[in-house]
Amino acid sequence: MQIFQTALLDALIDTLKVLPILYLAYLLVAYLSHSKSGGFTKFLNKSKKAGPAIGAFLGCVPQCGFSSVMADLYSRRAITLGTLFAVFIATSDEAIPIMIANPSFIVDLLILLALKIVFAIFFGYLVDIVLNFFERKRKPYVAEPILAEELEHTHDHCSCHSHHDGKGHCSTKNIFLDALYHSLNIALYIFIATLFINIIVEAVGLDALTSWFGGNAYIQILLAGLIGLIPNCASSVFLVELYINGGIAFSAMFAGLCAGAGVGLVILFTKNRGKKELLQNLAIVGLLYAFGAISGIVVSLFY
Repeated sequence: MQIFQTALLDALIDTLKVLPILYLAYLLVAYLSHSKSGGFTKFLNKSKKAGPAIGAFLGCVPQCGFSSVMADLYSRRAITLGTLFAVFIATSDEAIPIMIANPSFIVDLLILLALKIVFAIFFGYLVDIVLNFFERKRKPYVAEPILAEELEHTHDHCSCHSHHDGKGHCSTKNIFLDALYHSLNIALYIFIATLFINIIVEAVGLDALTSWFGGNAYIQILLAGLIGLIPNCASSVFLVELYINGGIAFSAMFAGLCAGAGVGLVILFTKNRGKKELLQNLAIVGLLYAFGAISGIVVSLFY
């Protein structure tokens, strides 16, 4: 019971911390998608070539709010797969605030963010280029334009709390409620996933998890990548704390944080549903791990 109570409290705190970022991100999406000029659709169409670059910088925002939002948008094909990878790779979850709290590691933090942006942009564009090359004979792999109502009202919640303008579209009066609806919806998934992971961590213990790592940098990189895939901020906290205390090399921490997308993977599997989509999701997880491991190995050569 004590383990459950601790895990429950931690899950609640983690969810509340990420909720403001989720809300602000969805508020921006809601504002653009409700624009009478179709601003959000135009923005996506104009920026699809710059998607991975934009995603790389968005992913650097602390917490995993943007990874969750972008996973949701990818499930509706509002962004390219390369953009999704860029966001996932750039996401660091709790790593940034933890390293800021340790002034002696500020330089390491700056190097971490710079390298994350570089690798996120590289792998993001690589994925889009490869997909476009193989699908060129059929049709280019690009983000499909979507209507505002398709983006913001997947569950037809428009009729529940929005006013209509007489043309079947929702007015801009309720963008705050739209953003709140999506934020709470995603926050629920985050809470459930976080609670489940926290119970495992509390039951097994960090010491037992730490013992998995050895002294070989490459083994550390491979294991850290697996830890990073855990859809919870506990994985980023664990990796950073382990690095700060000298338990793993910088390259191993980097690999784990590149493979980690916070709860973005939970949202991906939740929103991108179907037999074909399940295979896509599993492929994304596999590639994310591979990209994280490759990034760690490359970094280990010079840092």
